Amino acid sequence: MKRTFLITGASKGIGLALAHRLATRGHTVIGIARNPTDAFPGPLHTLDLSERSANGELARIVKESNVDGVVNNVGLVRAAPLGDIAIETLEEVMRVNLHPALMSIQSALPGMRTRGWGRIVNISSLTVLGSVQRTSYAAAKAALVSFTRSWALELAQTGITVNAVSPGPTETELFRANNPIGSEGEARYLSGVPMGRFGQPDELAAAIEFLLSDDAAFITGQTLHVDGGASIGRSSL
Repeated sequence: MKRTFLITGASKGIGLALAHRLATRGHTVIGIARNPTDAFPGPLHTLDLSERSANGELARIVKESNVDGVVNNVGLVRAAPLGDIAIETLEEVMRVNLHPALMSIQSALPGMRTRGWGRIVNISSLTVLGSVQRTSYAAAKAALVSFTRSWALELAQTGITVNAVSPGPTETELFRANNPIGSEGEARYLSGVPMGRFGQPDELAAAIEFLLSDDAAFITGQTLHVDGGASIGRSSL
């Protein structure tokens, strides 16, 4: 059956790769992104979710689109070492990572309940296991994991599943802009991945696509780490 899915943070990286995978399967894909792109395979709404006023518009788009599934992919990092983290920064990161997720799901929920089918995937991060200079971001992504478990319990008998995907270092445009080939940053990230390479956006998208499918109907409340083994520790080889 063809479905309608909404993806936030959809104009590049994992979000765009997922959109193309879903569109190839014949699904309708609706995107939310701060910047427009001709590469998105469906309606793309230009909306800056870092603005408080955008949440109301996001809720309207989700409700009017009658979506079957939502992928909460938008995020904000704001890296800073302990001792230099402003309360305002923490509040901003928590707001941008969490408020759109809550607004989108609450807007999609009535339609999902009526149809007795729905898929929610929250994009978390490997940083929730501990990462330097990521206090705010890791806290926000850990909260998304908590959302995932709580929502899964509430919706367990409705036909709606809720899961999270936790990416490890992934070779997106943004990642490469901050960590060029041969850089110290690249070496630092690679040292923590037992497979010795970065994930590709389409590999992350494949995992998300599975959790959105009918085949994943008995999976809910889970966090899937797609990270080349980084969440289990360094290889001894």
